[in-house]
Amino acid sequence: MIWSNYLPIVSVWMATDESGLIVSDFEDPPLSWQHLLEVLPDGVAYVDEHGVICQANERLEAMSGYAREELVGRAIGTLVPSWCRDGPVTTHDELDQGPSARAMTGGSGLELLRRDGSELSIETALAPLVLDGKLWTVVAIRDNAAQKAAEDLRSDVELNAVASELAAAEALANSEQRFRLAFESNMAGMVFVDLQDGVLAVNDAFCQMLGHSRAEIVGKNITSFTHPEDRGIAEEAHRRLTSGEVDQVSYVKRDLHKDGRVIDLEVSKSSARDASGSRLYFVISVRDITEERALSAQLTHQALHDSLTGLANRVLFEDRLSQAYARAARQANRGAVILMDIDDFKGVNDSLGHLGGDHLLVALARRLEKVSRLSDTLCRFGGDEFLYLAEGLTSPAQADQVAKRILGVLDEPFFLAGSQLELHASAGVVVFDGTRNDWSELLQDADVALYEAKRQGKGRHVLYTSSMRKRAVSRFALVQELGQALQSGELSMHYQPIVDLTTKEVVGFEALMRWQHPERGLVPPDVFIPLAEQSALIFRLGAFALGQAVAEAASWEPIGAQASPPYVTVNLSARQFHDPDLVSTIKGLLSASGLAPERLMLEITESVALADVAGTMSVIKHLDRLGVAIVLDDFGTGYSSLSYLALLRPKIIKIDRSFVSPSKASVRNNTLLEAIVSLGQKLDMTVIAEGIETQEQLARLRHLGCELGQGYLFSPAVPKLEVAAILGRKSPGRGRRPALPTTVDPPPARNRARALRS
Repeated sequence: MIWSNYLPIVSVWMATDESGLIVSDFEDPPLSWQHLLEVLPDGVAYVDEHGVICQANERLEAMSGYAREELVGRAIGTLVPSWCRDGPVTTHDELDQGPSARAMTGGSGLELLRRDGSELSIETALAPLVLDGKLWTVVAIRDNAAQKAAEDLRSDVELNAVASELAAAEALANSEQRFRLAFESNMAGMVFVDLQDGVLAVNDAFCQMLGHSRAEIVGKNITSFTHPEDRGIAEEAHRRLTSGEVDQVSYVKRDLHKDGRVIDLEVSKSSARDASGSRLYFVISVRDITEERALSAQLTHQALHDSLTGLANRVLFEDRLSQAYARAARQANRGAVILMDIDDFKGVNDSLGHLGGDHLLVALARRLEKVSRLSDTLCRFGGDEFLYLAEGLTSPAQADQVAKRILGVLDEPFFLAGSQLELHASAGVVVFDGTRNDWSELLQDADVALYEAKRQGKGRHVLYTSSMRKRAVSRFALVQELGQALQSGELSMHYQPIVDLTTKEVVGFEALMRWQHPERGLVPPDVFIPLAEQSALIFRLGAFALGQAVAEAASWEPIGAQASPPYVTVNLSARQFHDPDLVSTIKGLLSASGLAPERLMLEITESVALADVAGTMSVIKHLDRLGVAIVLDDFGTGYSSLSYLALLRPKIIKIDRSFVSPSKASVRNNTLLEAIVSLGQKLDMTVIAEGIETQEQLARLRHLGCELGQGYLFSPAVPKLEVAAILGRKSPGRGRRPALPTTVDPPPARNRARALRS
């Protein structure tokens, strides 16, 4: 009921000031203290802790018969007859129990002593009020008889009006309290500014953000704390609000902390209006996003840069390339993409370890940065590959100069872990002018040009041409067809005899792979073997070659009075030789075929052997235990020293055909040939001469004491079905095959190129 509720509302809502006005604790227009007392339908008195009346309303005057001046200063107890002065009206203990008022009905037992001495039956309600640490009591006195009559006469409209007024007052008090708590306790910075951006009020959170006190902020223009470069952002937001373009705006800007730091802020600014819609002031909410932006920048950098070198990564490079491509089209100039790859970088990792390789890549990145223009982009593409994007070029010749400058950083050696490293690199260069349909093909073109640079001998750069792409497409198609050829039976093994140069007897065969394509015809090994070596396909080809050669050799029988059948040599690629499963694979093939281990020899080049000397020694050791010998192929063309030759101790070395049948005869070449043969003899190694094509070459080799040889003078590589004829076996209707011819016409020029082996 209203009687029991309105007193606590009054007691916790209002306080008095020196002017006698009832005012809110909040900084808003005051309400009239006297007005509120007069609105209440009952007599009300404010009593201090000594029981003295300090204020009374007109209704209490009428009920008591005393004028207001007579009531103020009078003890509240004088308004109670002596027989009930010890009752609840003068007892303050109950007021200490809590702030909620309790209605206390006196009936005939509780009376009000009027000025004329008469007594009035009343009902009272008490409520505490604490102001500035002092305890006050609000005493409400109701005339029971008058109240009953008033209730009979009061209309429903009046009751609703009073109830609404009191409810509104309660809602206002609650709203004000919630607003103040939201303003002061908000973790976000809160600012009130006038229509000219002058600061009216701020909360603690905003002060802490800027490092200033309230006194240093209030009264200043809020824009004065903004970073000079961002003041235009704040001024534009203010303009949009004051012009009525928007009623609320959000933006990000930088402010200056008192200590000079720059802080990033997310700002929301909106208009505060009165009931008529007129703008009163602006409310600004501010959130510090400095750490968020720093973290975001860090994550963005990590997403767009290489973690090892700090250079741009592929994602960032492609974004820059797309923009450069568009600019080249608009500005009618050129750009270039340069893809650089370190030659033989695997040797660095093998010798220094991957950590040493990483240190080298970082050192190379720093060198490349020094020769990079600010307008260009340098990127680590992956592994030991680097990309360079050059912009604003006027001709392909400029791209050529940039490529030379990039590769020139390798002219000086690197010093790592006490070692001096001399490196070389190859590069593919593609020039663009923005007129092609798809810029993304530029990376593919650069890769094609890089492949061509590697093919031409490494340590150089090659400018892309459209013909290179055609060859690349053809190579890709050929690789796909090569994989299918293994399954369709298009691949086969041919065998070239190895001959005793003195007796001309066949002592062994070199197994060579051939590919008879149904449409292309015979595909040379020097075309498809290098392609296979660039993929895992080389393992399949190697397994095929080993399996076929071992199985065929197991069926060969001794020749005439020979004590043992001829042996077979099989060429191994670098990847196949260093395959951890190689030894177990060979052991299984020998066991399955029954071929004696000493009849199988494996050929490797010097470059394969020295790419990983420790690994090579381990493989040779395991093969030697099986009884399988190693043949060092292409001897004289590599970069090995005599110490490595003594360390590897191959049982057989093959003299490269460039010494046996050189394109031009020279005294120097003859001297080298003589030295190689002599070296093999002194180290107790069997020497095989490759590419013997004339009787003169044969005679010279015999004179030098070379033991074995092979070449077109004796026989080209033949299919497996013709091996029996070479070995002199009898066939139905035929006699024994004659001995190998002593003279053979030189092969056509196209056949003189040495066929690369499996």
